[in-house]
Amino acid sequence: MSEKRSDENTINDRGIFRPMRRFRQQLSKEDCIRVLTEEKRGVLSMLGDNGYPYGIPMNHWYDAGEDKLYFHGARVGHKIDSITKCSKVSYCIYDAGYRKEGEWALNVRSVVIFGRIGPVTDEKKRQLIGERLLRKFTNDEAYIQKEIRDALPRAQCLELTIDHMTGKLVNES
Repeated sequence: MSEKRSDENTINDRGIFRPMRRFRQQLSKEDCIRVLTEEKRGVLSMLGDNGYPYGIPMNHWYDAGEDKLYFHGARVGHKIDSITKCSKVSYCIYDAGYRKEGEWALNVRSVVIFGRIGPVTDEKKRQLIGERLLRKFTNDEAYIQKEIRDALPRAQCLELTIDHMTGKLVNES
């Protein structure tokens, strides 16, 4: 469970995280989950080569039952090398925003997640991840089954365990 220190950082068994400075704009956990569920993609950021940050756009599936995010991609490359060296990552998602009647400024909901990422090795879990990701984009059953059969065996599925999550509603005015 979380507790507060005098510097107001949140402490839990996985690390120390800063509180949101503009707390009046903070989204509830339910609103954060809505953004995770409704939006299709975000930016996964990790520690890249030579200490440089490395952020890439990724499609995701949020499993509410496990409170985890899942991804798929190539089995080799910069992303896999980076997370093999350091499993700590952040993931940022934001929606398209909305305008209140008579206003020009957008109201945008964003969610930032800190956690640890690693490969999924269980074949049944990989199948589920592949199917759920595909269903976020299409309901074409023939296409879904073809991709699961032909592409999923070549893909690396990744699981992000959430250590800390915050969401924010920002008015761009």
